[in-house]
Amino acid sequence: MDKVIGYVRVSTEEQANSGAGLKAQRAAILAEAERRGWQLVEVIEDAGYSGKDLKRPGIIAALDALKHHKADTLVVAKLDRLSRSMLDFAALMDKATRERWALVALDLGVDTSTPAGEAMANVLCTFAQFERRLISQRTRDALQVKKSEGVRLGRQSSIPQPTRDRIRELRSKGLSLRAIAARLNAEGVPTGQGAAQWHASSVRAALIAAESDAKRQS
Repeated sequence: MDKVIGYVRVSTEEQANSGAGLKAQRAAILAEAERRGWQLVEVIEDAGYSGKDLKRPGIIAALDALKHHKADTLVVAKLDRLSRSMLDFAALMDKATRERWALVALDLGVDTSTPAGEAMANVLCTFAQFERRLISQRTRDALQVKKSEGVRLGRQSSIPQPTRDRIRELRSKGLSLRAIAARLNAEGVPTGQGAAQWHASSVRAALIAAESDAKRQS
């Protein structure tokens, strides 16, 4: 007999206070457990929590119980009670595979303990991958637009322009990065990053920033 943990969730305070929705989810899980002869260990709930991510005490407790083999299946009445994010669902699928427990969503026919249910779960994971790639593409497109508009991307240098000019001057005279750092420390030049003193790595970063500015202005 499979040992299962049920999980139910409602998002708003009104639903949490009234219990509306929780009872229906719990009843669906209990009915399926009886039909399939499952041993229902417990039903864990998150009342008043959004499904936008998995940062909820109830689901965290349920996943911990599954990880430690207190049950071998997680059951939800509806997949969106578990998560509204296909990316989070894909991550849960991966976690379930690694930790060797099954996931059942009664409304969509997801049941990773059966071939058909696992196929449905894989279809959903394919959509999650598609969503991930769309997000990545939109991010790249947005960055390209900003770049074409002349917006400087990445971390902005906090090293004053006179200091960068001084570093370039010393470098043009053939000084090594370490020698430049020693010269700046001797002259008491602030690093601009809150560090106690200059190092070869911070001199290199300043040079890169200076060269980037020069290219943009040319």
